[in-house]
Amino acid sequence: MVTLPAKRRQALGLKGDDQLIAETTPEGLLLRPAATLPLELYTPEREREFDAAEAELAAVLGSKTVQPAHTARKTRKSVR
Repeated sequence: MVTLPAKRRQALGLKGDDQLIAETTPEGLLLRPAATLPLELYTPEREREFDAAEAELAAVLGSKTVQPAHTARKTRKSVR
């Protein structure tokens, strides 16, 4: 936990509960705002919603080659 004076936070556009990334540099410690994004964990029900939406899109496009989202996620391989 780090405490910054209110005037300094205001000048930098930071709120009291903002998260920061701390990095060490040759000059000292660098603090910069951290971007935090919400995370959604997909339940089986949510995966079925994605699959239904993709099936509907495939029907509209006249394509039968669309793979269900949860299957595609499980079969993708990382490329290095």
